[in-house]
Amino acid sequence: MRLHITKVHAGDLLREHVYTPSGLHVLAPGTIMTDVHIALLLRHQIEYVEIDDARPNAPNPHDAPDTAFQAQYDIAVGRMKTMFDEAFQNGFIKPEVVDQTYDPLVESMRQETDVVGLLLSLDSKDDYTYEHCIQVGMLSYYIAKWLNYSEEEAYGVGKAGFLHDIGKSKIHKTILLKPSRLTDEEYDEIKRHTEYGYEIVMNSVHDRVAAYAALQHHERANGKGYPFGITYEWVHPVSKIVAVADIYSAMISSRVYQQKRDLFVVLKELYDLSFTELDPMITQTFIRRMIPNFIGKLAVLTDGRIGEIVLNHTTELFQPLVRIGNEFVDLARVDTEIEKIVS
Repeated sequence: MRLHITKVHAGDLLREHVYTPSGLHVLAPGTIMTDVHIALLLRHQIEYVEIDDARPNAPNPHDAPDTAFQAQYDIAVGRMKTMFDEAFQNGFIKPEVVDQTYDPLVESMRQETDVVGLLLSLDSKDDYTYEHCIQVGMLSYYIAKWLNYSEEEAYGVGKAGFLHDIGKSKIHKTILLKPSRLTDEEYDEIKRHTEYGYEIVMNSVHDRVAAYAALQHHERANGKGYPFGITYEWVHPVSKIVAVADIYSAMISSRVYQQKRDLFVVLKELYDLSFTELDPMITQTFIRRMIPNFIGKLAVLTDGRIGEIVLNHTTELFQPLVRIGNEFVDLARVDTEIEKIVS
């Protein structure tokens, strides 16, 4: 069946070879189409393809992750709360509980490639402190993989992210959950969670890298972070990864004093921070690996229209090609921008 490219959907089975007008081979027969394939054909200005009439029962790569991950996530959040309570009471956490919580989560994450879809699908339970730790562990693991760390190394980086805020267990909840502006004394106490975290991790799991991440994830490249105000010359590489994951998760989450913000829009702010406060290579790797995850997602534009993101530009990262009905809008050529991504 010959179809115009605008009528092709993820999951369709390609029947014949596809070539560009200049004869370059693009796709082979038997390819199960994804939004990435469709975007590739659009980029090469290919208008028609032959599709098998019988669409295979292949999963759409942009479908929401299985509810099993949500269940695993909820279990991890509950266990993180238990670890916080134990750290508050005893000053340490049980290494076996850390592994029992983190290991199944990593195993589930290895099966997920659509990180944006994963984050959009997670059902928040208003336990920001605990969910934030889980998300930072997840994102730190993915960033490490995208930076070509080995599986073993990425596992360790993810665990460092997972434990990065354990020091907040020692901060009184009246300060931690205060909805209004903190006093200088309260903010000074909040900042001590980095030192508390270092002590708890070293006393519990004896993981020096994770301890450094707990201590240094609020240090900044320009020396304007805490607790020591050091520049990135003196900060551990894993701490720099966790810092990116920490900021991103915090900005996209609901907190007592902040509404959650859009996943796509926050990436633009991270990009700006990569020139001042964060490691540029780590931050921009994270952004460039996250951006393709938005292909196939629905976006609300600043002019009120809703369209599907079908293609990302290699240079204009935040101005993709959007399909609105049968119309294609190149945001790199108009004044309209993406306001938010629709879950």
